[in-house]
Amino acid sequence: MQRKGNNNVDGGWEIDPTIDASLVGLWLFGMYAPDDPKIVSTMQAIQQQLWVKTNVGGVARYMGDRYHQVSQDITSVPGNPWFICTLWLAEWFALTAKHPDDLKQALDIIEWVAEHALPSGILAEQVDPYTDQPLSVSPLTWSHAAYVSTVLTYLQRKKHLREK
Repeated sequence: MQRKGNNNVDGGWEIDPTIDASLVGLWLFGMYAPDDPKIVSTMQAIQQQLWVKTNVGGVARYMGDRYHQVSQDITSVPGNPWFICTLWLAEWFALTAKHPDDLKQALDIIEWVAEHALPSGILAEQVDPYTDQPLSVSPLTWSHAAYVSTVLTYLQRKKHLREK
């Protein structure tokens, strides 16, 4: 059985070219700077290819994600929107902002998360790309932790850019 990712095939490696939101780990864990050209192009590809093109929006984990899959139309819905994946994009926008106005993209996503939370403030793992209803685990502590981390990064970057 072949799995998603790089696979050992006949003593060599078959590279999976799928754009995957987890590629943020390359900058999130310090392998590359967030503004490294390789990371910039990767994050742009994540934004372009994994943004859900419905009224709900948000970032899918990877193209064709089948976990709690709602739609077969992977052109519009590459996968369900995950709070964590969407917040990774916001955090990257905040970290790479050069001027206070550049923080708008990060703030827009932070507000998107707040708007897609349950009325109680609970964040699920992911939401239905058409109905915005929570899917899978709810509440998901990791979603809440990612939200807090992203807001803190946003606020720190905002303060840093004001002091420049």
